[in-house]
Amino acid sequence: MKTLCRKLLLCLAALASLSGSIAAQALQVTDDRGLTVSFAQTPLRIVSLLPSLTETVCELGQCQRLVGVDRYSDFPPVVRALPQVGGGLDPNIEAIVALRPDVVLLATSSRAADRLQSLGIKVVALEPKTHADVRRVLEKVGQLLNVPDAQRVWRVIDAGVTAAAQSLPATARQTRVYFEVNRAPYAAGESSFIGETLTRLGVKNIVPASLGPFPKLNPEYIVRANPDLIMVGDRNYAGMEGRPGWTAIRAIREHHVCVFSAAQSDVLVRPGPRMAQGARIMADCLQKMSGKAP
Repeated sequence: MKTLCRKLLLCLAALASLSGSIAAQALQVTDDRGLTVSFAQTPLRIVSLLPSLTETVCELGQCQRLVGVDRYSDFPPVVRALPQVGGGLDPNIEAIVALRPDVVLLATSSRAADRLQSLGIKVVALEPKTHADVRRVLEKVGQLLNVPDAQRVWRVIDAGVTAAAQSLPATARQTRVYFEVNRAPYAAGESSFIGETLTRLGVKNIVPASLGPFPKLNPEYIVRANPDLIMVGDRNYAGMEGRPGWTAIRAIREHHVCVFSAAQSDVLVRPGPRMAQGARIMADCLQKMSGKAP
């Protein structure tokens, strides 16, 4: 009888230990919609519909968990071999479902969330727009993937931006900059992650925080603001100098325009692990232009 009781106690202890182990694997993540998403265990199969989130997963050393990405996710190069499932605004739902993901990472603006959830697929929406957002998203993705000290990535980013700022000569500081993200034109305002980087580099953004992170501007606003320097990607640069009234802008008149390649633009407009590299690209532009005679 004692032997039977002892065995029963051992069984109960084993079950309690197993239950505790399972409970330890369970997790909850509150995303940028304010929704709490529960998981029985750490997701192993991930589809990402936002390039910055794809890069974040890989920077945390978890690229192998990605089973599909959006058409714009192209870094690191290894992800180019993964199945593409459309874009954040026009996802291929059937293709996503066929990949049997444990979770889909996407932007809050994506149209896929409701449809995927109705099909029983878990969705975590994260959309970084500021430096603080990038730091928070790193923490969230680290929590989701059970990666300890995800903030080490932020520390590297932060140190890299600081180093870029310290590399600039005094002549580059206080330059009045217009950063165009789309020829509509949409600009990177002071409150965007690009604008925050410009501020840390010591320059003046002509688009104040009061206008929002990425406002659509009246072209006349830019003419009146008369920036010293324009930063723009080559995909948006075509025809810029021919816009009505723009020949009067100092930056156009004195050829103080940095035109970034497509690869550089991808680095600059993605709020994620490569932001320090983006800061260096902008710092190189400022150094180059500060050496030009007015």
